Parts: sequence; C-alpha cells; structure tokens
Amino acid sequence: MADQKTQFLRFKGHRGFTQRLVLSTLTGKPIIIDEIRSGISSTQTGLAPHEVSFIRLLESVTNGSLFDLSRTSTRLAYQPGLITGTVPGVNASAAGDVIEHTIEEKNTRGISYFLIPLALLAPFSKAHMNVRFSGPGVITSATHGTGDISVDTFRTAVLPLYGLFGIPPARIELRVLSRSCPGPHGVGGGGVVEMRFASQVRLPKTLHLNRRPGRIRRIRGVAYCTGVSASHNARMISAARGILNPLVSDVHVAAQYDPAPLVGDNKTGGKKKIGIGFGLSLVAESSADGVLYAADVVAPPGGMVVPEDIGTQCAYQLLEVITQGGCVSAASASTVLTLMAMGSEDVGRLRLGREVLGREETIKLARDLKTFGASSWGIREVDDEADETGDFIISVKGTGVGNVGRKVA
Repeated sequence: MADQKTQFLRFKGHRGFTQRLVLSTLTGKPIIIDEIRSGISSTQTGLAPHEVSFIRLLESVTNGSLFDLSRTSTRLAYQPGLITGTVPGVNASAAGDVIEHTIEEKNTRGISYFLIPLALLAPFSKAHMNVRFSGPGVITSATHGTGDISVDTFRTAVLPLYGLFGIPPARIELRVLSRSCPGPHGVGGGGVVEMRFASQVRLPKTLHLNRRPGRIRRIRGVAYCTGVSASHNARMISAARGILNPLVSDVHVAAQYDPAPLVGDNKTGGKKKIGIGFGLSLVAESSADGVLYAADVVAPPGGMVVPEDIGTQCAYQLLEVITQGGCVSAASASTVLTLMAMGSEDVGRLRLGREVLGREETIKLARDLKTFGASSWGIREVDDEADETGDFIISVKGTGVGNVGRKVA
C-alpha cells in the first residue's frame, strides 16, 4: 500500500548499497532496493551483516527514517528522515555527546565502509556528528577482497579534501582508540574508532580542481601492527623507503604499534585475541593544493607474508596510483563527486584520470546521481597539446540541496 502513496525510486542488487542510501537521505527521495543477493545462493540471500549494521547507524543519526525489510531481507524500502546528528538524551546518553555504535563480530568490512558515507552526511546534519564505533567487528586496517581503505588513509587522503568545499577539516577529529586488522578468514576485528564532525555548512562551495596535478613534493604514511612484533613496522618502512627515496627526498612514515584487542569468546565464556596483523598506508602530496594520492596494503588474515613484501607492494601501488593521473585518486573520487553534486547550483570542474573515470564505481555513481535528479556530467579530454596524460575534465552541476536541517532552523 505504501508504494501506491509514495513515489519510490527503484534499484536492484546489493552493489552501491550505502551510496544509494546516502543519496536518498541527502535528497529526501525514498527508494526501494530489490533482489538483494537473491540469486547468489540459498544460504547467502538478503542483507549481509555489515549492511544491517549500516542501516542501524543511519537510523541512529536521522530522525523519522522508515525502513521496511522483507522477510527474506532481499527487498528494502527506505523513506529518509532529517539528518539530526548527535542529540544528547535521544540517540546519545544525556551525560555524553557521542552515539555509541556496536559492530557485530561477523562483519567483514573495514571501518571506512561506515566512515565514508557517514562523513558525507555529517556536513548536512542539524547538529554535530559524533559517533564511536566499537565491538568485536571493527576493522581499522584495509581489507582484502572488499577493497576498503584503512582508517589512516581515510584520515590523511579523504578528510582533508572537505576543505576544498568550505568544510574546515580542523573541526573534524578522527580518533583511533584501538587498532585491529581482519580476524580469522577476514571476519571481525575488535578496534575502537571515534569520529567527531563539527563542520556543518549550509551549502558546499563549488569546486574547481581542473588544473595540472603538479609534482609530488612529499610522501607521508603510517605503518601499523597489532599483536605482532613491533619490528614489523621498521621492516615495512625500510622496504618502502628503498623504493620511494630515490624518487622523492621528503618521505616520512610513522610507526604505530598496538596490542591485539581482546573480545569476548562465546564458546569458552572468556576473552580471546583477535585482529592480529600488520599493514602500511601511504599518501603522496602534490605541489598543487588538494591533490592527494593514496595506497593501502595489509597482510592477509592467513599470514604467510613478510613485512618487506607489504612495504614493497604498498610503495609500488602508490606509484601506480600516481601514474593514473588526475587530481583525485580512486579512494576519494566518489566523495568529491558526491559533494560537488550536492553543492550550490553552479558548475564545478574536476580533473580525473582515465582509469579512475572508467571504474565501475564511478560510472555507477554517475547513473545513481542522474536517477536522484542530478544533472548529467559533462566529460571532455584535456585540450592542452603539451599534456599527454589522457586525463578528462568532469563538469558537475550542483543540485543546491544543501543542509535542510539548518534551513529549517
């Protein structure tokens, strides 16, 4: 009956799940997602644990949102509410100002799966967005298979780009209280991460990032390990610097060691160590303002890899990302393009590399934005004869949606 009263936008499949929920929330348009893993297997139909967790997170930071899930969880109807942020006494304790969100142990996605869409909603919130992620399923490192970036890459390569839209990064705080790598078979972690987003704006500024990317002036990074010898950090850093130092003189990689987090064991009733592993995050900063390239590599949950291999692989991955060109890497392209589409009703321009533009995620984002009422992108090659990079200039017209909560207030 609800379908006859309300005009729903319809989608199929589980890909782009968080992206579509975020766009629905920002534009205020209800959606229906059908055939969620309906044809994969009889034991893996419907929503995955991380998707259910994201729905609970979205419900906690909004007011008036309605979710209607079918019995087999293969169909979801969502009517968005107002983005309220943290409200003491409502979705946070009366004494505190943080929303506590627990991620269950069956989670296989990195914490950036939750942080990236949450950060997209936060500038349009009525109040500050303060959320603490905890529980046996929090994975702060990068992940294998799913391609999630680590919390360090999100902090150093994604959050600084919000400043290009008039959203001060100085008022965005990301605390890693406890680190964790993927547990056995890539499931679970046990970390603790807290994000405090106090940069609410009425409307993001129009972005013009279509100049030459410039030259790499310095490289920063974080080597982390949990529950293994701290010497793993030095070995990863040494291997990465052996490749990067001949190319860039200013290379600095910090080392972070944490003990393995303890989580409850349902079988024994005691506690067990989980999230053991190590990894490396690297970010290259260009001479042009706002141009960042990121690489992320973590040891597989099964081990059988030495730290030198992780350092070497991450360094070469960073070089490969740089050669892809453009002013935005794949790690942050969706964030930048979404903020451009939600900004003021003016045409912004962004320079993207051919490989980044041709990614499935980028094409799907363009189609979803068009479905939600945004204008089509204008795409043209860089017309500089001296430029042989093959980059493209993407023209995006903002929808002028802005912060509805602040307009009402």
